[in-house]
Amino acid sequence: MAEGEPIIELKHVDAGYPGVTILHDVTFDVMRGEVFILLGGSGCGKSTIMKHMIGLNPILAGEMKLAGMEWSSKTRDALCRKIGVMYQSGALFGSMTCLENVMLPLEEFTKLGRKEREERARGLLASVELADAADKLPGEISGGMKKRAAIARAMALDPEVVFLDEPSAGLDPITSSALDDLIIRLKNETGKTFVVVTHELPSIFKIADRCAMFDKARRGMIALGTPQGLRDSSKDPFVVKFFNRGEVHGK
Repeated sequence: MAEGEPIIELKHVDAGYPGVTILHDVTFDVMRGEVFILLGGSGCGKSTIMKHMIGLNPILAGEMKLAGMEWSSKTRDALCRKIGVMYQSGALFGSMTCLENVMLPLEEFTKLGRKEREERARGLLASVELADAADKLPGEISGGMKKRAAIARAMALDPEVVFLDEPSAGLDPITSSALDDLIIRLKNETGKTFVVVTHELPSIFKIADRCAMFDKARRGMIALGTPQGLRDSSKDPFVVKFFNRGEVHGK
C-alpha cells in the first residue's frame, strides 16, 4: 500500500456497545503516512471509535477495514501486528524498567534473542529521547517521560499505524509541545500513520494533517478536514466555535 492510499477505511459505521449506539453512520478514511486526529468534546465518542479501530470492540453496523482487512477471528493476529497503541495513562508496568516495558512485546510476539530484543528496545528509547532512562522504573520518571516510553513500546513491533490516546493529557504546555514535536519527527522519520485522540487545540493545529470531529448531541461525525480548513471555512457554528477558541494559529 503506497503513501497517500487509505490504510484505515470506515463506511457507514455505527459505534458503541450492544444496545447503545454512541455514533451513527460514520464514514472516513485515514491515509497512509498522515497524522489523523479524532476530536470532539467529552463523551462524544472519539475514544469509542478508536476502540473499534484497534479491534477492542466490534462495530455495531457498517464496514471497517485496516490495511484492506476487516477485524475477525481469522485476521486478528495479523492486524494486531499492524498496530501499536499508547493508552492515555501510558499503562506501563510499574515493576518493570522502561527498557523491560519496551522489550515486553518483543518477548511475547517475536522470536528475537535477548540481545536483539534489548538492542531494539534501547534504539526505540533513544528515538524518543529516553536512552538515559532505560533502567528507571515508571515511578522514577516524569509524566512526559512515561508517555514517551509508552510510545516507544507502541512502536516495538514496527506497526504500520500507531494509535495515541490523549497523549497530552495531564502534561504542562511545554512538555505537551515537546511531545507534539516528537510525534511529528517520528512520522517524518518512519513514515508511519498516527491516529491521535485529543481535544487539545494547540496540539491539533501543530500535528494534524487532517481530523474528524464528533458531536455527542448529534451522535455522529460533524466535520472532516484540515484544522485550518475547518477553522476558516466550516459552516457549522459548533465547529467554528471549537476551532476559533483562543488565540491559535495554524501551522
